[in-house]
Amino acid sequence: MSGSSSSPRVEKSTVREEPLGLTVHGLPSPQEALAGDGRRTRLGRLKMLGVLAVCAAPVVASYFTYYVIRPEGRRNYGELVEPQRPLPALAATSLEGSAVALPSLRGQWLLVSVGSGACDDACERHLYLQRQLREGLGKEKDRLDRVWLVADGQPIRPSLLPALAQATVLRVDGQQLGRWLAAAPGHELADHLYLVDPLGNWMMRFPALKSGELDTSAAKNIKRDLERVLRASASWDRPGRSAP
Repeated sequence: MSGSSSSPRVEKSTVREEPLGLTVHGLPSPQEALAGDGRRTRLGRLKMLGVLAVCAAPVVASYFTYYVIRPEGRRNYGELVEPQRPLPALAATSLEGSAVALPSLRGQWLLVSVGSGACDDACERHLYLQRQLREGLGKEKDRLDRVWLVADGQPIRPSLLPALAQATVLRVDGQQLGRWLAAAPGHELADHLYLVDPLGNWMMRFPALKSGELDTSAAKNIKRDLERVLRASASWDRPGRSAP
């Protein structure tokens, strides 16, 4: 028997080889590139402004509520300062002798009194009233700091120090201080108590206290104003001084 094995015949491919086609895209012109960069920059700025607006909204709303939308018949005992005056970059000195910049006090409501280191009877009444007003705020008292600005170089009597244990006491130049705070006509800086908001703005001056014994009606009126501003700012102000 004869036979032969044969393999399948492989035919040569007839597919034609053709060169690959390349599509060349044109590069943007310099003008188009600059226009695109400008649009992205504007968009980024708008986003940043939007974030800032959202963060500032509670502060603006509380001030709008307090200063603009006031119920009929409401009257402040303290005089509103318009325009508000921000804490100046004054150098002050603590009782321990260390340098303190006044703007570092921002982040808290401040009830400020001014006086001489000698501290006469009227000065002592202011310091006492400051302490009583803060304590009278109850659970909200940690949102208010007592500040005594000593406007001369007179030594502070040791008998006053225990009452100042929880107060901020700073020596400042009296003339420079007078460029920030201002007394009512016919009065001196030491005759008033001043209110500074957490943003560092002097925003209210309380009437001068009567000479002699502490005026309890004045104390009640000041306390009412303090409670109002604390209530109006409750949505954004928290106890404790935040870093400026």
